[in-house]
Amino acid sequence: MYKRLLTLAVLVGSALINTACYAAASTTAATKYPIVLVHGMAGFDSIMGIDYFYQVPAELRKNGATVYVASMSSFNDNDVRGEQLLKQMKAWAAAKGYTKFNIIAHSQGGPTARYVQGVAPDMVASITSVGSPHDLTAMQGSNALGDLLTNYSKVVAAFGSVIGWASGSSNLPQDPVALQAWAANTAAFNARFPAGKPTTYCGEGAEKVGNTYFYSVTGNQPATNSWDISDAILKQAAASTPGVATDGLVPVCAAHWGKVLRDDYPWNHLDEINHVLGLIGKGAPDPVAFYVQQASRLKLKGL
Repeated sequence: MYKRLLTLAVLVGSALINTACYAAASTTAATKYPIVLVHGMAGFDSIMGIDYFYQVPAELRKNGATVYVASMSSFNDNDVRGEQLLKQMKAWAAAKGYTKFNIIAHSQGGPTARYVQGVAPDMVASITSVGSPHDLTAMQGSNALGDLLTNYSKVVAAFGSVIGWASGSSNLPQDPVALQAWAANTAAFNARFPAGKPTTYCGEGAEKVGNTYFYSVTGNQPATNSWDISDAILKQAAASTPGVATDGLVPVCAAHWGKVLRDDYPWNHLDEINHVLGLIGKGAPDPVAFYVQQASRLKLKGL
């Protein structure tokens, strides 16, 4: 009898603790539809426990969001990457009964997400692109990245395969030449998938097209923290386009798509995903907090 009472007491106590924890949990980021985080070029979902979106998934979940992290080819065009993303979304939808998703995408992930919205619009509630190269038409004379992708395609592809292997996605195809072909003609891709396109270069597009909301944001500082070794690389990359405001890799104006939330964050291209390991500029806004704030914005929209 004593053992039964003790067991009952433990069960009741556990239930009370769980209820208290649940009640104390934040619902700031509890969107109606799950959030899918989409990585960019040279990206991954997670390697050795380190997220591409560093500390972001955990913070979103802590604040009530249901979060999925997609895994796609590190180097390929958006048609291929988009089909990979769509396949994962369909699998999640089939398993859990989801009807739509909110996509938050960094860098090339933005155009990749737009491909999915173009071919399966009913599955996409919103796209928030962060530092994404949507329109590189004005930058066609800057071929440093293009030369790397084309002239060293085998090396780049091998690097992508290593990333895939390390992140548990070694089966994903790597095609730097196809990626370069897209980057060299973003105008053609945008003609195929125009939803959210700004009415003028560096302007804004529609916030809502059909049943999908479009948002964009970017940083504008190539170098932000002297302790961050990647800053030197991004600063050098920015030097190849003098007079053009960039986050180190992507021109500020090229990142505009849909409603522009902000294009002057004091972040570089990696700060936008809280890398490297959270080393951002002194006094700069917390990138992780931005993702929670954006989820809150989507929640208030009923998304």
